Amino acid sequence: MSTSPNIVVWHESAVSKEERQKRNGHQSAVLWFTGLSGSGKSTLSALLEKELFQSGAHTYRLDGDNIRHGLNKNLGFSPEDRTENIRRIGEVSKLMVDAGIITLSAFISPYRKDRDQVRSILEENEFIEVYVKCSLEECEKRDPKGLYKKARAGKIKGFTGIDAPYEEPEDPEITINTELLSLEESVQLIIKYLKDKNYIV
Repeated sequence: MSTSPNIVVWHESAVSKEERQKRNGHQSAVLWFTGLSGSGKSTLSALLEKELFQSGAHTYRLDGDNIRHGLNKNLGFSPEDRTENIRRIGEVSKLMVDAGIITLSAFISPYRKDRDQVRSILEENEFIEVYVKCSLEECEKRDPKGLYKKARAGKIKGFTGIDAPYEEPEDPEITINTELLSLEESVQLIIKYLKDKNYIV
């Protein structure tokens, strides 16, 4: 049974996003980490979250694997399910931005149109695309979960970078090359961007 649009009404909060941001002492936004499996998205976003938290920022990290344990556990890895996965995360991220939180979203999110869709539902400057750049060869060498090995052996079908595409960001706000930069250097590069753009002080 579908829900009729005329009985679903958005209820505005009595507390504005701006009031929440003022109390938190920083702007809210989504840092959207995208890149191949093994590029370092989860590790980098986790370290950045800790750094932001320790500096007093209100932050939360949404990780691809974690979300698929709960909210999106009914989704597979077909192109359609990948799109729905990202759509849902985009909506959750939007709610967190409204709550005044700096949200870190770490997902392969291989399709450009899906990332652009998330950007489109947020206000200007609320979506910060962080391209965690790493060559397929290096990601395969790292292979922390053994997924590339399984994909090469035909045990996993539709694996991004092997038999499914990854569309690189065309104009990301931040590019982090994890083959050239250390974790700490990568974190500090993002912190500098957030300070320079007045998201945090």
